[in-house]
Amino acid sequence: MMKAMVNFFSVVLIQACLVSCVQDKPVYNSFNGFVQGTTYSIIFQNNQKLDPFVLREEVEALLHNFDMSLSLYQDSSILSRINRNEKVVADAFFTEAFERSKELYELTGGAFDITVGPLVKAWGFGPDAVKRFSESMHDSLMHLVGMDKVELKNGIISKKDPGITLDFNAVAQGFSVDIVCRHLDKLNIDSYLVEIGGEVRVKGERGSSRWRIGIDRPVDYNVVPGTNLQAIISLKDRSLATSGNYRKFFVEDNIKYSHTIDPSTGYPVRHRLLSATIITDDCTAADAVATACMVMGLEKTLDFIKKHSEFEAYLIYSDDNGDFITWISEGLKKSISESD
Repeated sequence: MMKAMVNFFSVVLIQACLVSCVQDKPVYNSFNGFVQGTTYSIIFQNNQKLDPFVLREEVEALLHNFDMSLSLYQDSSILSRINRNEKVVADAFFTEAFERSKELYELTGGAFDITVGPLVKAWGFGPDAVKRFSESMHDSLMHLVGMDKVELKNGIISKKDPGITLDFNAVAQGFSVDIVCRHLDKLNIDSYLVEIGGEVRVKGERGSSRWRIGIDRPVDYNVVPGTNLQAIISLKDRSLATSGNYRKFFVEDNIKYSHTIDPSTGYPVRHRLLSATIITDDCTAADAVATACMVMGLEKTLDFIKKHSEFEAYLIYSDDNGDFITWISEGLKKSISESD
């Protein structure tokens, strides 16, 4: 479930900057940078009143404050201090992330679970990336997993066991996308694209066309976004997140261990589902549900998507021969084009 420094990128098919010389056509500005151990890109329709350099400073300040609340990689973040059982009051970012995570935990039947942190760390996918897991540790680690064992009240986290730690990496980037979008909405920007670590949210259209988002082919070591695409999805006023097991894994004794840890078993998942792309209104939910799908596997994911019409999905899985097969939810079929 751990989101690594390089996330499962959905590549945004855009030019770096779109500027029109014709007054009756929209003018777009863009900027990008590095945050949360990955990259971000923002494109927005400028009403001629916004200074892109000022907006970039505002966005990066916002994302810095976000990191100081929810990042495992910031030793002095609120999350890191809570995980060390220090006395600290949760801020607005932490409180909202926790409450949304609890809702998504219940929605996915526990497949999305921010208390999976001790298992992630033990399997070597935490910030220090050192595998410590052994069978003798399994039962004690499982006692630390489950959102029913942690509570947030009046800004204070209480745990049933001090060894419980939280890990928002499976939802933080999607949540941060939503936070940035709220800022752009306050500035009355009618059309934009916000992408952080491959998680995307768009508003309006890019000129007269929908925003086009590329989905990488889920082959091992496909680490350069956009070089090997599986599909292109056209979006308007929607969010998209992709999760997969093809970029972050390790091999030991000829066994491939995925970075996605099943909180119900304590082990890395092993199934046919290679990549799950989820489209819905907010990026927080898209991010969390994409991760949950990779925990649930193909059959349970199909059941979940069919029961929850608020989500559209594009799934890539392997057949018995190892060939790629795709599944597209009905509402998405008119908005997607697949590569040969």
